[in-house]
Amino acid sequence: MMHDNAMRDDPHAVNYLRAESGGGPVNGHMRVDPANLVWNGGMLGIALVAGPMLFSWSAFILFLATTALALLLGHSIGYHRKLIHGSFDCPQWFERVLVWFGAWVGMAGPMGIIHAHDSRDWAQRQRACHPYFSHQSHPVRDAWWQIYCRIELAEPPQFDFRRVARDKFYLWLEKYWRWQQLPVAILFFAVGGWSWVVWGVCARVAVANHGHWLVGHLAHTRGPQHSIVEGAGVQAYDVPWAAILTMGEAWHNNHHAYPGSAHIGFRPGQSDWGFVALQLLQRAGLIWNIQTPETLGDRAELRDVVAAKPAGELHHA
Repeated sequence: MMHDNAMRDDPHAVNYLRAESGGGPVNGHMRVDPANLVWNGGMLGIALVAGPMLFSWSAFILFLATTALALLLGHSIGYHRKLIHGSFDCPQWFERVLVWFGAWVGMAGPMGIIHAHDSRDWAQRQRACHPYFSHQSHPVRDAWWQIYCRIELAEPPQFDFRRVARDKFYLWLEKYWRWQQLPVAILFFAVGGWSWVVWGVCARVAVANHGHWLVGHLAHTRGPQHSIVEGAGVQAYDVPWAAILTMGEAWHNNHHAYPGSAHIGFRPGQSDWGFVALQLLQRAGLIWNIQTPETLGDRAELRDVVAAKPAGELHHA
C-alpha cells in the first residue's frame, strides 16, 4: 500500500490494496444488502411517488444545482480524483471539505467508496473475474447487483485503510455518512418545504446512485475505445453522452489507461468539467501537483486500439 505522495511511486496502482495480498476475483456469491435496499430503494421510491406530486420549478432547479455540485466537488474531485487516486495535492482541511461533499452524494462513506472502487479495479485487472465486477450480466440483474446487493468473495483481497483511518473526521464520516443528508434536508425544508426536501435530497441521491450504475455498466460493455490495458480481463469504453453529466468521469477508457490522472477527458473535443474545476482551484492556490498523462509518463502495458478492428472484438469479458 502506498501513502500520500508515495502513491505516485506507481501512479497506475490500486492504491489501497496490500501489495502482498492474494485473493481471487472469480468465486463469490451475491447477497442482498439490507441497508442498501432500504436506502437506495427508499430514496428512489420517494422520488418517484412524491416527486411529481410536490413538483415545483424552484425544487427542480435545486435538484439540478445540488446534483451538479455533489457530483463535481464530491464524487468526481473529492472521492475519485483525490481520495482514491491521489491525483493532486491540497491542504488537509480542503481535502476534508471535498470528501464531505463525496459523502453528501449519498453513495458511501470514505472507506466504503474506496473498498468498492478498488475491489472492482483490482478484479478487472485480472485475467478473469466475477460478472459483478465486469458488468457482464443482463442490465436488470446488473443493476440489482450493483445498487442493492454486495458480493462475498471466497478469497477477498486485503486492503490497507491506514491513511484514511488515522483521520478521526473520516472515521466519523464513514460511520454517519447517510446522516449528512439530515442538516441539508432541514435547511431545504425551512426554505422550500417538502418539495425542496424531496427534490433536493431524495431525487438527488436516487439519481446519483442509479445513474452511477448506468454509466458504469455502459462504460464496461460498449462505446468508443482508444486503448486497452494488456493483461487486464476487463477493458473500458467511453460514454460520450454522459461526459457533461458525470463531470468528465464518463471518459472511462481514458481513465483505465491513466487511472492516476486528474485529467480524464484529455483527448481533443472531450468535456471534463472536473478538470476545469481543478484548474480554477489551482489558480486560487487551493490545490497543486495536478497529475496528467504527460506528468505520469508512458505506461508499458497500454496498447492503442487498431482502428480497423471493432472495439467489441478487443473486449475481454
